[in-house]
Amino acid sequence: MRKKTFAAAALLAAASLTLTACGSGDSGDSPVAVVSEDTARKAATVLDQPFEKPDLVLTDTHGRKYDFRKETAGKPTLIYFGYTHCPDVCPTTMSNLAVAKKQLPKAEQDELRVVFVTTDPARDTPAELGKWLKGIDPAFVGLTGDFSTVQAGARTLGISIEPTHKDKKTGKTVSVHGTQVIAFSPKTNAGYVLYGEDASVDDYTKDLPKIVKGQNP
Repeated sequence: MRKKTFAAAALLAAASLTLTACGSGDSGDSPVAVVSEDTARKAATVLDQPFEKPDLVLTDTHGRKYDFRKETAGKPTLIYFGYTHCPDVCPTTMSNLAVAKKQLPKAEQDELRVVFVTTDPARDTPAELGKWLKGIDPAFVGLTGDFSTVQAGARTLGISIEPTHKDKKTGKTVSVHGTQVIAFSPKTNAGYVLYGEDASVDDYTKDLPKIVKGQNP
């Protein structure tokens, strides 16, 4: 596992990676300021300067208020920003996490929190999110809410997302967003590990036993 130090200013200013427009067939033009190009192909990066948990209060799949900090305090937690109409990266990422999670002992599965925050709240209602996640892992937490709130929360983790728009090539409504998974330690509640979209089932299966204990993968 490669360990790299990220200065806050560099995180927000870097422009070596682009956002992913799920289902559009190409990437967007906006930069995502999280990892440098030389580490983008690594399954995960352990951060010397972890992210603070975002102060994010949204609505879960049952229509109830969900305070991300409060609900995940002291729990190993993974967060991902995406949308249910995505035909490629988002379902693949969540499915990989679901398969890897099932390899954990039952007690550790119960401890782990996997949170999916929609970048397309106009279409991803609580009911839609619940239906989609039920087919992946019913225990996964789905959150929706005001787009500006979601966008601000993602930004604190160095993840950029843009409002949905119609792709010129396909005519489909797509969401352009960063595709990182951030892992939070149950010991410090800090986001200390970052996964890129190329992380596989095997990568997560290997790392999750350490993540649930707050150890470096």
